[in-house]
Amino acid sequence: MSSTSAVPSHRAARPSPRPRVSTVLQLVSRRLHFLAGIVVGPFLAVLCLTGLVYVFSPQIHDSLYRTALHVNQVGDAPRPLAEQVRAALTAHPEGTLKSVLTPPAPDRTTRVVLTVPGPAGTADRTVFVDPYTALINGELTTVENRLPANTWLRQLHGNLQLGTPGRLYAELAASWVPLVAVGGLVLWLARTRRKRPAREVLLPSVRDKTGWTRLRAIHGATGLWLTAGLLVVAVTGLSMSQFAGGRADGTTDPIHLRAPVLAAAPVAVRPGAGPIGVDRAVAAAEAAGLSGELAVVVPPRPDAPYTVTEIAEGLPMHRGAVTVDPYTAEVTERIAWSDYSLTAKLSALATEFHTGTLFGLANQIVVALVAVATLVLLALGYRMWWIHNPYKGRWASLPRPVWRQLAGGPLIVTLLGIAVLAWVLPLVGASLVVFLAVDALLSRVKRRSA
Repeated sequence: MSSTSAVPSHRAARPSPRPRVSTVLQLVSRRLHFLAGIVVGPFLAVLCLTGLVYVFSPQIHDSLYRTALHVNQVGDAPRPLAEQVRAALTAHPEGTLKSVLTPPAPDRTTRVVLTVPGPAGTADRTVFVDPYTALINGELTTVENRLPANTWLRQLHGNLQLGTPGRLYAELAASWVPLVAVGGLVLWLARTRRKRPAREVLLPSVRDKTGWTRLRAIHGATGLWLTAGLLVVAVTGLSMSQFAGGRADGTTDPIHLRAPVLAAAPVAVRPGAGPIGVDRAVAAAEAAGLSGELAVVVPPRPDAPYTVTEIAEGLPMHRGAVTVDPYTAEVTERIAWSDYSLTAKLSALATEFHTGTLFGLANQIVVALVAVATLVLLALGYRMWWIHNPYKGRWASLPRPVWRQLAGGPLIVTLLGIAVLAWVLPLVGASLVVFLAVDALLSRVKRRSA
């Protein structure tokens, strides 16, 4: 017998060395990008389609409500706001004056918002008054000064008209977008940086490629160029979400996203003094520096002040607000754009960018292009997946699990990252637990079918 036969066959083999951190990062990114992309893709497609419609809601409004929004002819000088309010109250004697929105342009109407009783309780009825003739051009039921089409489209994009379940779905999809996008970016750069020149990374040639390889080149380059826009649109959408940044708890604001608000402290009631009226309240606000389109909320009680707020959209940002004593026309409180925290300013800018109102038509086009490019990217991704088709035989296209390879420093960094994500984006933290459970189940199915 040879000497080699004496070696025990059960001798323990050397443990395989753990992969480098960069290798683990690529493997984790591939698994996240593949599995999360497959699951989130349909939700993201719905967000893109509804967002494409919502971003052009200003044009939709002008088309649907042109008669109500525009005056018949621009006059020499507008009539007093008090006269316009009387015209609205004469048409609706059952209503109570709630607020007045001044015209945003010389050819636009004044909006007089009344609280009127209805079968389901009180509702806001906005009366559109021609500021030059004090004649009524139309009236609509509004919600928070939003026109009916805007309210419907906003709910369609935000929750698919499904209420809380739909809002959770929308925020869940948007919360996963940064992870899927960054994972794809890591994969593309890691795959190409050592094999191809920079030009092939940015604009890969597809002439010598066919099938899956061609699709991957187009998908990777498109994703590379789209990543920045996709991250901006996702993050700006999350700035308006319910849970991101601790917004579900109205008493906390951990990263100071919320705008400052007027306290509207009670004022001294002066029985002998008459109320100043809407016109003097607006004049006092304009003297205090407010300009453009203004929302004037009338005092709901004798000891409450007028509140006047700038509501014009776009750059430069107009976010001033004041309270005005209803008996003396004195400005008692004031908020300016400079009073906003940095994160609150970023949140306000993000909101207007996401809705396409920050810099007009160009903003709308940018958001629309990102939505269309994302739909193309999703279609390419699903096509690549279908070519490998894991349902034919074994799940050959499913990336190998790599979670158990994390140890030491990479494991600590991963856990800290998950903790931060769970704090800033709670739905990511909750869904990640489900994701890991499903991932483990799929891995087990794959091992059994091998």
